[in-house]
Amino acid sequence: MLAASVIVDSLRSGAAGSAVRPGAVRLTTLLGVENEVQHARVGDVEIAYETFGSAEDPPLLLVMGLATQMLGWPDEFCSELAGRGLYVIRFDNRDIGLSTHLDQAGAPDVLQVMAGAAGAPYALADMADDTAGLLDALGLDSAHLVGASMGGMIAQLVAIRHPEKVRSLTSIMSTTGDRAVGAPAEAAMGALLAPPATDREGAIQRTVDTYRVIGSPGYAFDEAAVRERAGLSFDRRYDPAGVARQLAAILTTHDRTEHLGEIRVPTLVVHGAQDQLVDVSGGRATAAAIPGAELVVVEGMGHDLPREVWPQLIDRIGALVARVERAR
Repeated sequence: MLAASVIVDSLRSGAAGSAVRPGAVRLTTLLGVENEVQHARVGDVEIAYETFGSAEDPPLLLVMGLATQMLGWPDEFCSELAGRGLYVIRFDNRDIGLSTHLDQAGAPDVLQVMAGAAGAPYALADMADDTAGLLDALGLDSAHLVGASMGGMIAQLVAIRHPEKVRSLTSIMSTTGDRAVGAPAEAAMGALLAPPATDREGAIQRTVDTYRVIGSPGYAFDEAAVRERAGLSFDRRYDPAGVARQLAAILTTHDRTEHLGEIRVPTLVVHGAQDQLVDVSGGRATAAAIPGAELVVVEGMGHDLPREVWPQLIDRIGALVARVERAR
């Protein structure tokens, strides 16, 4: 995914894994817009979030994926959605970025979790409840949800567990939890399970190497943008143990296919035809499981959001939201 174009005025972490806990951090984008990262208390965790656009407009909540901070939704992408008359909210999931890190839970042995010999400190359902709780904390009774990868899984679970809070659902490069679909290619799994970096430059290079494997082969690889986002993410908070806890939550989640059939909100499913991390069969199965869901398979797209795909994605999301809002 392309990096957020952000200059941090005053935000630096210490040693790898150290926490940064600002009350509010000012971020100045290259668009000249100043945004404030705020924190909301949701149960036992604090969720860091940022908004674009007017709170008077229909709310659109963006849910990001594994090991990726809210910066994975680039500033310009969020601003373009806000320009469509949407109140855009992006946030850091638990155990990533400036949200609460569950350090006391330690780092799970992912291979043991994969083998079924160990559990996870929390479930994807808990992350879905975080997402629903953020809406409550913001005084929003409902919102349009857009989730990417693990964020798509979380958004699906919000629609299942908290249907009254979801106006529409967009699930991007995600899957159903059925192990028979959406399986990663061997090279992608190798990139995912590579040893974590021990310093800033190593973390940046690991991110570059990963996206060379899982990115979009139909579009030019923007290495500079990937490096920029990876560096900024490291500076906000680098926490390999937190990523392992998120991955454990994915690996221990049951198949959602049956419950996806209970979703009644208008749904858009988007998937890259060349996705190496979550095979396109995961997107096809998601669309088949949700009644009336629209499936869009994007040729040349892998497991990221190349800039060239933004217009199509923004148009599709905007059209879905407009249709739902007209019917409210």
